[in-house]
Amino acid sequence: MSATARPKVEQLTYSPASPYPYDLEVFRLSDLKRRSTVQAMRRTYCYEFYMLICVTEGQCTHFVDFEPVECSAGTLLTLRPGQAHNFGSEEDWDGWMVLLRPEFLRSAESAPTGAEISPLVDYLPGSICLDPTELRRAVQDIQCIHDDARLWLPGRPDAQPGIETADVTASCPSVGVDVLLRCRFYALLTWLAFLHGRRQEPASQQSAMLLRFRQFEKLVDEHFSQWSQVGDYASYLGCTEKSLTRATLAVQGISAKTYLSKRIVLEAKRLLTHTDLSIGALSGRLGFGEVDRFCKFFKRETSFTPKDFRKSATTS
Repeated sequence: MSATARPKVEQLTYSPASPYPYDLEVFRLSDLKRRSTVQAMRRTYCYEFYMLICVTEGQCTHFVDFEPVECSAGTLLTLRPGQAHNFGSEEDWDGWMVLLRPEFLRSAESAPTGAEISPLVDYLPGSICLDPTELRRAVQDIQCIHDDARLWLPGRPDAQPGIETADVTASCPSVGVDVLLRCRFYALLTWLAFLHGRRQEPASQQSAMLLRFRQFEKLVDEHFSQWSQVGDYASYLGCTEKSLTRATLAVQGISAKTYLSKRIVLEAKRLLTHTDLSIGALSGRLGFGEVDRFCKFFKRETSFTPKDFRKSATTS
């Protein structure tokens, strides 16, 4: 099979339908299905935005960075920019989806206090299991965000008369609605982080540790094929391996070594699935001097040989 014949991971930007003016959008999965094709729903996407998926009914298996995630009513997924995601093949489920630009999180006015929302998202696990009471609360909060986002939009019974669709962004108090959306979303994230966030260090240490992890994360993305040891990154950042591991544990819940290995495995899976590179060429691209060394690493991390993984990924 040629490389061009392989299914691709498609980049997806945040682009709500006009005239929707906000950096956050909420809708039901069932609504998305109605305006999409079955083929589009089965594709694997790499988002350039954040997404929360709250499953409210049914069961399904999503794939996040090519790993299966079993979901049922009460599952809340947090997807970050750059992650690969596939909705899976199950049809008998529904839920709420919250999409937001990264800029929505980084705004200096993203919270009533002026604090950024970004750290709250970073401390949420990729998957949360809400109990029935928590699910009702989450759905209520998401529904409020959904309803508030449609204030002053045309087509609503309570929309102001005389506002034309083309003029909505200029005529409506979008700044006020935007602040309202930020406040509601900040409250939702704060509640989720309080109940289900990863264990955090004292507040005085959080910002420094998050900054250190962000530096590590950026370096890993740039150098994982050249630097295979945590010590390489610690040396560049001027810190100890132990402090780098503490920062990674605080933000991701895993050690720095495990984070680095997962990043290499993710790239290997992408190359095995979406290119025709030989195992030897792929091994070299990832910085492994010998093919056997790469094969042992991949088998240890995934329980598959590279050849077996490629076969299963391209025939499924």
